[in-house]
Amino acid sequence: MEEKYRRAVDAAALFSETDLNGRITHVNDRFCAVSGYRREELIGQDHRLLNSGLHAAEFFAVLWRTIALGDVWKGELCNRTRQGALYWVDCTMVPVLDEVTGRVHRYLSIGFDVSEKRQLLHSLQWRVGHDVLTGLPNRAFLSDLLDQALDFSRQEDIPLAVCMLDLDGFKAVNDGYGHASGDLLLVEVASRLRSIVRGEDVVARLAGDEFVLVLRYVRDLQELRAALNRVLGAISAPYSLHGKAINVFASIGVTLFPHDNEDAETLLRHADQAMYVAKQSGRNRFHLFDVSRDQEVKATHQTVARVRQALAAGELRLHFQPKVNMRLGEVVGFEALLRWEHPQNGLVPPREFLPLVEETDLIVDIGEWVMDQVLTQLHRWQQAGQGWPVSINIAARHFQRADFVDRLRHVLARHGQVAPQLLDLEIVESVAIENIQHVSTCLQACQALGVQFSLGDFGTGYSSLSYLKRLRTQTIKIDKSFVRDILHDHDDLALTTAVIGLARAFGRQVIAEGLESIEHGELLMRLGCDVAQGYFIARPMPPAEVPGWVAGFVAPPQWQVLDEVG
Repeated sequence: MEEKYRRAVDAAALFSETDLNGRITHVNDRFCAVSGYRREELIGQDHRLLNSGLHAAEFFAVLWRTIALGDVWKGELCNRTRQGALYWVDCTMVPVLDEVTGRVHRYLSIGFDVSEKRQLLHSLQWRVGHDVLTGLPNRAFLSDLLDQALDFSRQEDIPLAVCMLDLDGFKAVNDGYGHASGDLLLVEVASRLRSIVRGEDVVARLAGDEFVLVLRYVRDLQELRAALNRVLGAISAPYSLHGKAINVFASIGVTLFPHDNEDAETLLRHADQAMYVAKQSGRNRFHLFDVSRDQEVKATHQTVARVRQALAAGELRLHFQPKVNMRLGEVVGFEALLRWEHPQNGLVPPREFLPLVEETDLIVDIGEWVMDQVLTQLHRWQQAGQGWPVSINIAARHFQRADFVDRLRHVLARHGQVAPQLLDLEIVESVAIENIQHVSTCLQACQALGVQFSLGDFGTGYSSLSYLKRLRTQTIKIDKSFVRDILHDHDDLALTTAVIGLARAFGRQVIAEGLESIEHGELLMRLGCDVAQGYFIARPMPPAEVPGWVAGFVAPPQWQVLDEVG
């Protein structure tokens, strides 16, 4: 090799020669400089002198087998310097053949030190998966770590706890001492968490002051509680910032696998939900995720979503139950009752879906749909020469909206051909007394539009004379739970008698719900209540059946006799 080329190789590459036994016969200056050995220390030595211990025996077996067969080997080798430091070489090993025999008689190796490049690559890879401030795994790396932990727990049938931790009081530190001090606090929190968990556990930082703990081999709830109490104790110990003792606390939400048998992302979400509950309950505590409660919530969400779909698909129906004046034998109105005509399950009664829907804003959409449908039906009956008023139940969430009156005004405006007096809005007593001032004001504003109002379920709440005075409804409905037993329960009879007396004293009409027999009707009329509804009179029916039913309705002879006697 010409001198100028040799100098170029010496300056850039690590060059060495080795005999068939692996003993070094030549090294260049660059090789010595990187390895830290003098040339005389290397010549005659086996290459194992430089072994870092990071490569498996199979790695070297493949290397030597390749070059012994006369082939070139390329790869990266990790060696150890004389001082014990590791360095990486991008190496090419070439077998040299004897010109006479054609056999391999020595090996040449030329390599380039790539330690700095690998370190940079490792640093970049580390930064991708770690939080720079605390050195903890970040959200991206946590996802992989949690997936691995879950796979292992499933295979070995070992419990696993996923904990979401949020600091209480951290914002005050940031605001009072600055973000630099807040960062110092986070570094100390991370250090404390690392110091109290086991080697196989995971501590990660998501963002801000949120951390995640993955605790493996948690045998039971008692062990879990002990571990979490240690965490709470470590976090709540005073911190020293600028010579002052600072206190912060932690709220921890935890979910336990396999009791909560979900994927990694769902477990983190469940732990987050539990942490919110812990935070609402007060600081320095933990809360265990309630799997059964979550299943109930999921069922509720599914039901609400399905009912929303039913509303959009036109699956909801209105049935009408008649109200009759028993004394006169006349139909005096109807109550509109919601039904769901399910494609697979048939007609579904409201008790099976409305209680869940009433806790969401969907009940507002349904309530306005009911108003619109009732007013449309009233117009049809009006065109046919019938003028029965119809009452509809208004849910608490709907009635308590600030814009209830405005929205009612718009609904009525869309049906200007229908007299507003034919629409009777019914609210239950418990809703009325929750915020009696708002209800009273809203009621008066609605009545100014011409609509009627009834107070339903009367007697089941906190009935009093003052409520009746302030809630100027046209009608009071006696709850069916009282009416049903008035024939043999003296208390229910006394309550029903009192309600009828109150209604008459305040000049309100009274209606009895749940009429079940002729005898019920007879007793109610004696007490002064002439209007009733119930299964004995008629079950709720589709609107198409109403005219025919009204035409054929005849009050029982016993009621007529009672009227003649009266």
